[in-house]
Amino acid sequence: MPLYSYKAVSPEGKTVIGNTEAVNLVDLEMRLRRMELDLVSGDPLGKRRRFATAAVPRREIIHFCFHLQQLLRAGVPMLEGLSDLRETLEHPSFRDVVASLIESIEGGQTLSQAMESHQEVFDTVFVSLIRAGEATGNLPEVLHSLNETLKWEDELSSQTKKMIAYPAFVGAVVLAASFFLMIYLVPQLKMFVRNMGQELPLQTQILFLVSDLMIAYWYLLLLLPAIAVLGLSLLLRDNPLARYRFDRCKLKLPLFGDILRKIILSRFANTFALLYASGIPILESIRTTQDVVGNLVIRRGLERVEQLIGDGQNVTAAFHSTGFFPPLVIRMLRVGENTGALDDALHNVSYFYNRDVKESVQKMQQLIEPLLTVLMGGVLGWIMLSVLGPVYDVISRIKT
Repeated sequence: MPLYSYKAVSPEGKTVIGNTEAVNLVDLEMRLRRMELDLVSGDPLGKRRRFATAAVPRREIIHFCFHLQQLLRAGVPMLEGLSDLRETLEHPSFRDVVASLIESIEGGQTLSQAMESHQEVFDTVFVSLIRAGEATGNLPEVLHSLNETLKWEDELSSQTKKMIAYPAFVGAVVLAASFFLMIYLVPQLKMFVRNMGQELPLQTQILFLVSDLMIAYWYLLLLLPAIAVLGLSLLLRDNPLARYRFDRCKLKLPLFGDILRKIILSRFANTFALLYASGIPILESIRTTQDVVGNLVIRRGLERVEQLIGDGQNVTAAFHSTGFFPPLVIRMLRVGENTGALDDALHNVSYFYNRDVKESVQKMQQLIEPLLTVLMGGVLGWIMLSVLGPVYDVISRIKT
């Protein structure tokens, strides 16, 4: 079906611009009229996917969940609530998505069925929770839980970016300074130092060798990282075994591996608790969470948990068999399972990991700064010592 860009007017006189699919201009006008919009102009854009132009930011979805929850709790019908939301959205792609949701619901679909057509915006977990909320009549509560979860994920993403941004910046500065010294400064000092007529120290010889190699093969230094990243990406995409080993290596990295494991398990525990508390069966909840962990090693562990529970093993024993969860978490699950309050136990597990991740990220940030300062000082100090050492020796001999 062709894609049309349109300009329309709302009942309040506000101009609305967007994209939607339609058979022709008459069909476009009828579709817009069902959304209480009057068509002003429309132009075909061709047959393509509507929402592939721009990704919808997580914060737009957070605002969507919050406002829709408030409208539904106030007794506003679904279609009216979505129509009001569409008018307040500033992101053009997301406005088109909401317009499509309205159109699908008017055609007889439920909200979850309409969202399934937009997997690039609403993932499997999101759609599953909305479906559960519709089935139990607790859609406002589900939207509230989704809102809190998305805010937590946004905060976690922000903390992780902060943890990575500083090392990346300092590392770039160290590499740029070292490259400048090796390419420009060291060659100028090399002839001066060699003309002193004395035997060069080992560290000075190594420095000059590295400088010569960088000058001769500077283009390889620029191309090799890009080629390595591209080759690794292709290998991980086409080779499941390589992907598994790479994910396992990431979990074993010093300092970062432990934090990465906690972040993944925190996301799993939070999502699993949300799904199970919304009334989704435990096996389906575990199967759904396998898509959000983003690590093949932990995903295989969760697949093993699903198989063990399906074979009749209790939840605590199944999770204990993975070896990923600490004894305190296993104890929480055992108590929750024995008391019949597994959903409360899962929320406790989620809280445990949320707090642990925040503390670990803060400690890592505090530890990275002095480590990078020492690294930068060590690199620059080695270069300066290797160059100035022979000069200082000659000056010392002249004084004596």
